[in-house]
Amino acid sequence: MTGAFRLEQGGLVDRGRPLAFSFDGRTLHGLAGDTLASALMANGVRLVGRSFKYHRPRGLLAAGREEPNALVEIGVGARREPNLQATAVELFDGLAAASQNRWPSLAFDAMAVAGLAGPVFATGFYYKTFMWPAAFWERLYEPAIRRAAGLGRASGQADPDAYEKSHAFCDVLVVGAGPAGLAAALAAARAGARVLLCEDDFALGGGLLSERAQVDGQPAAVWAAAAAAELASLPEVRILRRTQVFGVYDCGVYGAIERVSDHLPRPAPGLPRQRLWKIVARRAVLAAGAVERPLVFGGNDRPGVMLAGAVRSYLNRFAAVPGRRAAVFTATDDGWRTAADLRAGGIELAAVIDARAEVAPGLADAARAAGAEVLLGAQVTDAVGGRALRRIEVRDAGGARRTIAVDLLAVSGGWTPQIALAAHHGDRPAWDEAKAAFQPVRPPPGMALAGAAASELALGAALRDGAHRGAAAAAALGFSARVAAPRADDEPSAAAPLWRVAGSRTKAFVDFQNDVTVTDVEIAAREGFRSVEHLKRYTTLGMGTEQGKTSNLNGLALMAELTGASIPETGTTRARPPQFPVAIGAFAGHARGRHFRPARLTPSHGWAQELGATFVDAGEWKRAQWFARPGEADWLATVSREVTAVRSGVGVCDVSTLGKIDLQGPDAGRFLDRVYVNTFSTLPVGKARYGVMLREDGLVLDDGTTARLGPDHFVMSTTTAGAARVMAHLEFHHQAVWPDLDLQMASVTEQWAQVAVAGPRSRELLQALFGQAVDLADAAFPYMAAAETRWGEIPARVFRLSFSGERAFEVAVPAGYGEALVRALMQAGAPLGVTPYGTEALGVMRIEKGHAGGGELNGQTTAADLGLGRMMSRKKDYVGRVLAGRPGLADPDRPALVGLRPVDPGRRLRAGAHFLPVGAPATAAHDEGWLTAAAFSPTVGGWIGLGLLKGGPRRYGERVRAYDPVRNGDVVVEVCPPVFVDPEGSRLRG
Repeated sequence: MTGAFRLEQGGLVDRGRPLAFSFDGRTLHGLAGDTLASALMANGVRLVGRSFKYHRPRGLLAAGREEPNALVEIGVGARREPNLQATAVELFDGLAAASQNRWPSLAFDAMAVAGLAGPVFATGFYYKTFMWPAAFWERLYEPAIRRAAGLGRASGQADPDAYEKSHAFCDVLVVGAGPAGLAAALAAARAGARVLLCEDDFALGGGLLSERAQVDGQPAAVWAAAAAAELASLPEVRILRRTQVFGVYDCGVYGAIERVSDHLPRPAPGLPRQRLWKIVARRAVLAAGAVERPLVFGGNDRPGVMLAGAVRSYLNRFAAVPGRRAAVFTATDDGWRTAADLRAGGIELAAVIDARAEVAPGLADAARAAGAEVLLGAQVTDAVGGRALRRIEVRDAGGARRTIAVDLLAVSGGWTPQIALAAHHGDRPAWDEAKAAFQPVRPPPGMALAGAAASELALGAALRDGAHRGAAAAAALGFSARVAAPRADDEPSAAAPLWRVAGSRTKAFVDFQNDVTVTDVEIAAREGFRSVEHLKRYTTLGMGTEQGKTSNLNGLALMAELTGASIPETGTTRARPPQFPVAIGAFAGHARGRHFRPARLTPSHGWAQELGATFVDAGEWKRAQWFARPGEADWLATVSREVTAVRSGVGVCDVSTLGKIDLQGPDAGRFLDRVYVNTFSTLPVGKARYGVMLREDGLVLDDGTTARLGPDHFVMSTTTAGAARVMAHLEFHHQAVWPDLDLQMASVTEQWAQVAVAGPRSRELLQALFGQAVDLADAAFPYMAAAETRWGEIPARVFRLSFSGERAFEVAVPAGYGEALVRALMQAGAPLGVTPYGTEALGVMRIEKGHAGGGELNGQTTAADLGLGRMMSRKKDYVGRVLAGRPGLADPDRPALVGLRPVDPGRRLRAGAHFLPVGAPATAAHDEGWLTAAAFSPTVGGWIGLGLLKGGPRRYGERVRAYDPVRNGDVVVEVCPPVFVDPEGSRLRG
């Protein structure tokens, strides 16, 4: 029931739990503990995929993440996911898998005709062919390439699953739970360190699960299970199975993806499909193991040609039989271990072919005793077959050729340490000739490599190295650690690199997935694409889903041979995160659909809802736009009432959405001097100052006020929309430009609720609220004053600031008390006729006062354009000072801020209209600027606007057209100063 190619006994699968699954619509059965690949093998399925370029038949090559051939689609409908490696898919009951990149079927793929045109489709074909004739590109070439590109098919439907993000903090992070990883985790955990162990597989043990070796006198898999149980019992250890660490970032931060529910038919209620981990580790041990290299010879891509280590995995871990009659082609001692395991599994061993002239006598004697032919100094030149391997052609030490009939060929060309994570900080690994492998030169701070990742390939050496590295990591953090390494024999691990077999009669593949052959690398060398980066991109070598794990080293070694350079001189490509494919949904987490941009509510949102407020999106916030009352004809009547109420009495507006950044430290004042155009280090405690901030290019980034609450304590306000970019701007300059300045900063926008109280009677209202806690008289608390006080038992801050142009204050309390503050203000202000007002009325009043806002702070204006040029200090340096003086930014004809009134008071102005000379044609050549903001002013009694006009203030009194063809507007306006109400500022200062 579980497959004709399943060993009758052995393996780590659960024979009492059969699982049904399907492949290309055919129902098959496997066992719990299988991967999809091992279950297919146990059922005798040898053809599992087609190559990308030539659509050649392909079988399983590997047993892990290095598998280039067996790419499948898993699931149906919206849950269909393409390009998964069958070797990494955990089998579950009901799993539906399909092969891909074939038509109409896997067995008969019409696209395999591309293989007949192989000489035509050699590397560089696309670059050389699709250049001409140019007219063919859009009509013929591009549509054809798009149809042929890609491998699997996305479902095209909305993802039905959920994803989440989580954080973890640990003393020692161990990446990989093979022999070295388990030993490292045990050593660090026994010392008392907090250990996080991440393993990609669903079972801990790595290579221990695939070997017949002994550890501490017991089978390797048994020891691995005992080690896992001990780790699970320790309170300071967390084990994350099915978890890939995919990236190493600054400051000890690691990215990992946990496949929470991918081994289930569908996630259980409340469970995500995957979880993205941000791990902060003080030390890390990289025990990611090594990948076996295939050998490059003719027909090495035939189904039935497999890595020798993978053959052992299928036999010993999964009890799956890769073939009935086998041969081993090796250049390493490791290949002889596979020969021994094939014999132990009852599989006929026809021959062991070793490219080396001499091997340890015991290896050859054991093979001969089992009836296998031993050929030393020999090489397999070609593998022959179609959908399955039938025979191999061998050239012996004397040069004679012969044929051996087999259906399985296990190949071993050496091992490539998996060190990509150690290179994510930009390190370029160095070649170690003795180990025939690249090793890191400068791994990320706090990271050590252990076991096979450090080229310690023998089991005993890997265990000792892991224990040493784990103990050293714990000791470096102050824990008392001792090394007690598990005991195991160091089996023979000698190797002689063989990068390719000469004299092959058929295509010899370097990259199986992308069909990159030896000939392709030769063409790249002849045509000058000799740099490893150029080689990769010209031939697509190593650009598949397995990212060159089995192909990169063979490819660059071949390029070294062709160019007469050494491997170190040829070099290697750089590794960058993510090391493994990560679903976009995992990066998004909950931020999708309506959660992609979650609505942020002000502290007074509930109160505003009770009053029937109309809300508007302001950046990420929902803000009250206006508060309509019964009988008001439209929004304009409501807004005009609110403006009039503030101008004549008192109004209340929630301004919590303004960005608030807390800066503290002895150098905070100096820092502000460098990011603002004006000076803040001289600001007295208890005062606030308006400031303008420039980008590096001299254009205005943002504006706002900053108050000094103590000698080393400032609170900055920003625009609502600019809060995030200002915070990023400040952090960048502190970290990258002036790291020597002693200060810290934090965004506190959400921590404080802030309410504006504006109007001639605002002081009366606030004095009634605060009583004797703070004196708000003009003499004691003048314009731009600031104070920390208390509202009852609640800490509060009061600022004498005004955006509306009236006497005004802003009161800040902890966000949780924001609604209570607004309700208290409304209650205390009832005898004064207090009126709530929204963003629209606030906008009208700021236009009346000529304050620059969103329409003017558009990333294209200078401080001088906005009439703020006199604020720009000539006594200090600051961000943007030099580039602000460029001739183009100092041109007197630049569009500058002006006010505008319609000559006909009854005409409406609309923001976005462009300025044209009166009588001039409406063409771009006559464009002189644009109307940035417009509003009906009940104070002025008509429509007014602000705009950026060429020549700006020197054109006061002139008339221009405000031309708006989209909304059929063409209004003659008079240019005037931008301040329409109280230009002297008497209302502002009381």
